[in-house]
This record gives sequence, structure tokens and C-alpha cells, in this order.
Amino acid sequence: MQTLFDFGLISFVSLFVIVDPIGLIPPFLAMTGRHAPADRIRIARTASVVACGILIFFLILGGWLINTMELKLSSFQIAGGIVLMIIGLDMLQARPNEVKASKAEETEAIDKDDIAITPMAMPMLAGPGSITAVLLFGHRAKTPVYTLTLAAAIVGVCLASYLTLHYAAVHSAKLSQITLKIITRLMGLFLTVISVQFIMTGLREATHLW
Repeated sequence: MQTLFDFGLISFVSLFVIVDPIGLIPPFLAMTGRHAPADRIRIARTASVVACGILIFFLILGGWLINTMELKLSSFQIAGGIVLMIIGLDMLQARPNEVKASKAEETEAIDKDDIAITPMAMPMLAGPGSITAVLLFGHRAKTPVYTLTLAAAIVGVCLASYLTLHYAAVHSAKLSQITLKIITRLMGLFLTVISVQFIMTGLREATHLW
């Protein structure tokens, strides 16, 4: 078992990369183009809190859901790894990812008065990738202390997401699209590596070949 510090650090970094609040800045600003900075901040705050609640929900009940549906964790790891790889490859090319939110959803959101719950909180912050990661890391948390550490990592990622979107809401004119794309590509590389690791772990547990 990983040390508590290593588990917490890896969980936080992995979730931060998967949620990718930096990559969400352009669609966030586009969808809130009609809003004042104060309203953008409120949307970012509400979305982050709701996303945190969704991820904590899956942390608490994820194991029960997997057991009730009689799913094998190895299958979930392989499927989750494929989902994360799709997201990571899109990030590497700095292009919008439709696993988190489709173009139609983003276009529809532009005309909505409040996008905090959907599509911002779910699926853009708490989407298939982040939920899958929470379920997989939750399985690795063998003691209550590790589970609490993972919960703290989730809260930390959602707080970091709020701070990132808060900064974007106030200082949108200062943000460089080139810089955002470079950071997104770097995070995409890291996420692709994580996805490969999930797939390899799932295959190893399913086949016992190594």
C-alpha cells in the first residue's frame, strides 16, 4: 500500500489533471459572456460546490454501486482508462472534449441564465472521467484514513477549480490562449499516462499474466 502522503498527493494531482479547470476556462468564459464578473464568480462557486458533492457521493457509495451491479473492478479499470485516454488525447491536441460536454450542450448553455449546475458542475467538473477516477482511487483506499485523505483531495481539487475559474472571471482579459493551450497539452500528456496505467492494472488483475 502507498504511504498516506503518496496516496493523497497522487489522488489530488490525478483528479486535478482529469477535472482540468484550466482547460475549462475558455468554455466557461464563452458560456458566461453575458454575465458580470460577480455573476461569473457565483457560477464558479456554485459549480465547484455541487461538483464536490457529486464526487463525494460517488466516493461514499461507489463501492456499494459496483458490488450491487456485480461489476468486476478490472473491467471498470479498463473502461475507465479508455475514457480517460480519450479525454487525454483531446487535451494533447488542445481541442474541446465531448466526453465532458458536447458542442451542442455548450451552445445551449450560452442562452441559459444559470449554468452552474449543468453543464458546469456536471458533466464539465464532475464528469465521467473524474467520477471514474474517484471510484478507482476509492477502491485503493483500504482504511478510513485513506478514504478521508481521498475526500480531502476531492475538496482540494474543487477548491482549486473554483480559484482558477474565479481568477478567469475577474482577469479574463489577461489570459493568453497560447499559454492555456500549452498547459492543457502538458496535462493531457500526464492524463494519458494515468489512463494507460489504469488499463494495464485492469488487464493484469483480469488475466494474472504478470
